[in-house]
Amino acid sequence: MKRTTLSTLISLLLVTTQANTALAQDESSLRQNNSFFDEITIIGDQDNITGITGSAYLITPEQLDTFSYTDIQRIIREIPGVSIQVEDGYGLRPNISIRGVATERSSRITLLEDNVLIAPAPYAAPSAYYFPTSGRLNAIEVVKGPSAITQGPYTIGGALNMLSTPIPNQYAGNLQVESGENATYRLHANYGGYTESGFGFIVETHNWRSDGFQDINRSSNDTGFEVNDYTVKLGYAPLESKSSIELKLQHVGQDSNQSYLGLTDNDFQQNSYQRYGISALDNITTEHKQIVLRYNYEHSDELSFSAVAYNNEHARNWFKTEGIDLDGSADADSLSRTSWANIINDINTGSSRAGFSSNDLHSILSGDLDTAVGSIDMRSNNREYFSRGIQLSFNWNIETGALSHSLEGSIRIHEDEEDRMQYDSSYQQVAGILVRSDVGALGAAGNRVQEAAATAIYLYDQIEFGNWAFTPGIRFEDIALKRTNYQDGPSRTFVDSRKNDTQIWLPGAGLSYQFETGVTLLAGAHKGFTTPTNSPGVNPEEAINYELGIRFSNSFINTELISFYSDYENLLGVCTSSSGTDCVIGDAFNGDAATVQGIEFIVSSNIGLSRGLSVPLMLSYTHINGEFDTDIAGTDFFGDVSAGDPIPYIPKNQLQFSTGLASARWGLQANVNYVDEVCVRASCDIFEKTDATLTVDLTANYQVNEILNLYTRIENITSEKDIMGRHPYGARPNKDRTVSFGLKMNF
Repeated sequence: MKRTTLSTLISLLLVTTQANTALAQDESSLRQNNSFFDEITIIGDQDNITGITGSAYLITPEQLDTFSYTDIQRIIREIPGVSIQVEDGYGLRPNISIRGVATERSSRITLLEDNVLIAPAPYAAPSAYYFPTSGRLNAIEVVKGPSAITQGPYTIGGALNMLSTPIPNQYAGNLQVESGENATYRLHANYGGYTESGFGFIVETHNWRSDGFQDINRSSNDTGFEVNDYTVKLGYAPLESKSSIELKLQHVGQDSNQSYLGLTDNDFQQNSYQRYGISALDNITTEHKQIVLRYNYEHSDELSFSAVAYNNEHARNWFKTEGIDLDGSADADSLSRTSWANIINDINTGSSRAGFSSNDLHSILSGDLDTAVGSIDMRSNNREYFSRGIQLSFNWNIETGALSHSLEGSIRIHEDEEDRMQYDSSYQQVAGILVRSDVGALGAAGNRVQEAAATAIYLYDQIEFGNWAFTPGIRFEDIALKRTNYQDGPSRTFVDSRKNDTQIWLPGAGLSYQFETGVTLLAGAHKGFTTPTNSPGVNPEEAINYELGIRFSNSFINTELISFYSDYENLLGVCTSSSGTDCVIGDAFNGDAATVQGIEFIVSSNIGLSRGLSVPLMLSYTHINGEFDTDIAGTDFFGDVSAGDPIPYIPKNQLQFSTGLASARWGLQANVNYVDEVCVRASCDIFEKTDATLTVDLTANYQVNEILNLYTRIENITSEKDIMGRHPYGARPNKDRTVSFGLKMNF
């Protein structure tokens, strides 16, 4: 892809930033030192939710601090409308859904960090093989409904914006040290502040490692990981200047012994925390680099501008077992090559394959049966990504008689790319041990580039008149997608290419009325959209979305009840390795019409007792009913679908209840989370379901003095062992009971 245009725009932005900063020194408008970059948030703070015409949720720093989770799945499961497909138990590569969109690799929701797209290639290859380190986050926002059109390109479900640690408004630091079972350790530290001249900084590190909660049969390798995350922010915001500038630099490295291979149902019942020895070599390494430059100009209290230039680079290599050639041909492209997903399904159903009985197939997994030379395929899924662009935005508050307008708009010029250079190594199993047969040729298992160029524009106005608020908005996406295949091997010899271009307008509007009693009624509708793939002839995923709700808030209680309805014109299926289906990776499939409807409810309060004690309470409940509306003949992705079949991995009912007891010096709290069983495929046969699960987490803390806080946390205290997912290849457990101890210091 040619990068000249975007590089020129970034250069112009840097020059303009320097010029405007110099000119702004002569301005006399006083800025507050802690007013750095408010535009990185969508909601702002908890008080702003009352005035939002759609559904929104904010997890505050105080809420994150209560349990000090490192797993994003445990953090966001309290948010109504959010669903999770558990894969690794740690949330390293989470599968998140909002309002019934596909969960896989969080590829159908807009993922942001500090309001910047954060997936490795959000348009060309949106699967989130990078996800921000959850343990360092300062706050989390989720927006749904009409307001989601400001945060595209994925607007059917909504947007998840994760906020990093801001530059503090005085010299200050934080230190957190935690140790837990399975040799799990965590260090989180930051320090920063700013000078009287307006220069600010923060340096931060988050280091996290574990040996994992699973054991690999016949191997001394662990199933753990190590994640090292480093962030530096530099800011400049003179007191008497209308301008401010911030530079963010980030580097994250990960090394984890994770696998796509799960278990058969019988083996899961015998020992749900085992892993087959045939996955002993599975490992993924990643490296993420980010540069973000922000510039703000506050012309007045009514009008402000911002410009953001961002560049994300991500590299990953997942070396993992893909399948087996049962005929011993040692040919990775052989028609007899079978994925482990099919092998596990055959064992579960008692089926035979290529002359092997289900018992024979299980003997391969158990290590009791040797395999032919070169029969086991180990793929090096080596890929590099970039995602870069410029965002120019404005906010304009206008008073026109009885009406007040809060108008915002933005244009984003973006490009991203996924570059695959993969190879297959072949192995055989001898006495339960993997022995390499051939290294494989670089590029022989995938030599292609997927790229995207996109321009996104939106306008959104919050019009208030009396107790009424009306929020019309519109989004425009112009997307050019391309895939280029090259000849097998390390050279870039052109074979073929394909393109898919999309231009779409996405209107939406919300309406609310606030009563003096603290009750707010709200309603909204918008056209939702999912970025298509580069597959020719595949329609983009579109849906008309409606919501209707009531919100009540006072000094004692906050509650919200919202019903939503999504009418899909076309539900899109995209083939990936993690989907565990027999299809060509990268191809997409039309799922035709579908309907998703549901209810989101949340209520929270903090009940004051005598002697300075209080009882925090929170109940969150979501009901979602997602169904296909039409019959679909058998496809490699969806299979045979009949009208009324469920959309995979969307639980009908999920609930979280939190309560505790707190004083000025100590606190106790419990989280109780329930999730229904789900169907992992539309047909929903006996081996295509997960288990319903109930998880209880406990935490306790003691404030020793103004600086030091001690805490403990117990996750899954009842040690539930449930099938949480069946993808990519077989049954996968939740994390076992895990006890951790830690300390926090603020100085």
